[in-house]
Amino acid sequence: MPEETVSRLPIKFVVRSVGEAEGQLIRHLAPRTVEAITTQLPIEGRAALWKEEVYFEIPVKMGNEKAKAKVKKGQIAYWPMGSALCIFHGETQPYSPVNIVGEITKGLELFERVESGTRIKVERI
Repeated sequence: MPEETVSRLPIKFVVRSVGEAEGQLIRHLAPRTVEAITTQLPIEGRAALWKEEVYFEIPVKMGNEKAKAKVKKGQIAYWPMGSALCIFHGETQPYSPVNIVGEITKGLELFERVESGTRIKVERI
C-alpha cells in the first residue's frame, strides 16, 4: 500500500465493470486545487471521453492554478473550464489549460477501455 505523505496522497480509481487503478495527488503541483479535491473525497462521476483522455465532472470549482496547456501520459489534472478531473492515458493534449494535480501509478491502461457514461469513483487508499 502506498504511503501517504504531506506532499503526496495515494488515491484509487474504481471504474465500474473495468477495474481499479492507483494514483497520487501531488500537492506542490497545484496546492489549492489538490486541497479542494482532497476535501471532497470520495468523489464519483460519469466518464466522458475526449481523444486519449477520460474526464468527469467533480464538485470542485477552481480557476487556473499553475495551469498547463501540455500534459504527459499518465497525468491527472483538473480542468477549470469543465470543473472536471481528467486522466490522460495517451499523448492527447487538453482542450484548454489544466491544473496538473497528480499521476497514475498503477493501471493506466484500464482507462483505454472506459466507455462514455461509465461510473468512476475516486477515493483515498
